[in-house]
Amino acid sequence: MTRKIIILILSIVLVVGSIFFAKYLISNKNKPKPKTEKIVKTVFTKVVANSSIPLIITANGNLVAKNKIELYAEVQGILENTSKEFKQGTSYYKGETILKINSDEFYANLQAQKSNLINAITAIIPDIRLDYPSEYTKWQTYLQSMDVNSTIQKLPKTSSDKEKFFISGRGINTAYYNVKNLEVKLNKYRLRAPFNGIVTESLVNPGTLIRIGQKLGEFINPSVYEIAVSVKSEFRDLLQVGKQVELYNLEKTKTWTGKVIRINGKVDVSTQTIKAFIQVSGKDLKEGQYVEIKLQAKEVANSFEVSRNLLVDNSKLYIVKDSILDLINIQPVFENKNTIIVKGLTNGTLLLSKPVPGAHSGMLVKVSTDNLKQ
Repeated sequence: MTRKIIILILSIVLVVGSIFFAKYLISNKNKPKPKTEKIVKTVFTKVVANSSIPLIITANGNLVAKNKIELYAEVQGILENTSKEFKQGTSYYKGETILKINSDEFYANLQAQKSNLINAITAIIPDIRLDYPSEYTKWQTYLQSMDVNSTIQKLPKTSSDKEKFFISGRGINTAYYNVKNLEVKLNKYRLRAPFNGIVTESLVNPGTLIRIGQKLGEFINPSVYEIAVSVKSEFRDLLQVGKQVELYNLEKTKTWTGKVIRINGKVDVSTQTIKAFIQVSGKDLKEGQYVEIKLQAKEVANSFEVSRNLLVDNSKLYIVKDSILDLINIQPVFENKNTIIVKGLTNGTLLLSKPVPGAHSGMLVKVSTDNLKQ
């Protein structure tokens, strides 16, 4: 009997519960669905103000000394010691001896040739006195002034064809030019600094046998340098000799001012570039140093500079008009590393200053009132 009562009670509870659950479902079905609020993105903009913007061409390269010579031997002999060691970093003043090659044997040969010339002139003096008495004094004076230890003086000028043929027939001219040739060659045993400079390469030491054509080292003027940079051929008409150029080191910690001194007239076929040569001088500059260059080519009137990541399809930009995005066409003029100079924007236009993910023409946006740091 008790079991029947329990079953009856559970049945009543289930029926009542079902009725209440059905009423709950019916009441919820009739409730209106919640409205989804439309999200409006906030964008950053800047006002377009067209102006004349200079085109800055950037390039890089290594410095080369403007005055730079490679030292080669034109004579043969043993390298001798000088007042300074011929080593890298040794500096010399203009005219100072850099290298000296032993010339004892060659000098003795020169002295012998001078003696032969003196003997040849001495032999013709009596004939000149008899046949050309009016010319005797100048030849006698020349002979008396000759010294084997001094540089040979120029031969006296002949006054007539007869005298000229007589002097030439006796071999005087040949002997004279042989001596002059040896004197010129003697100077090549001693290499002198053509300008104030410093040794940057040393390949020989004292006691070394130097041979003709052997490279001895390198000598530069460390005060003036040049750098050759490649510039797009489209700017060849914009470059001007004498234009100021800014140079800076790789770390951007030091700057120098140079100028364009030469422009190559030939375009490189493979790269379609031309070379501009820039001269620079200043402290802390070294041969072979890597530098970067900013070269102002010209100014573009009525243009505006924007970030490269704002460009759409290489020729369009987003603007904000009445809180709606609009995509407009512009004319790209010049690309820098991070920015691009464009034309075709109207002054006062609100231009996006930061990319907006998912942006599209006709998109509703809200302009931020905060100032975005550019």
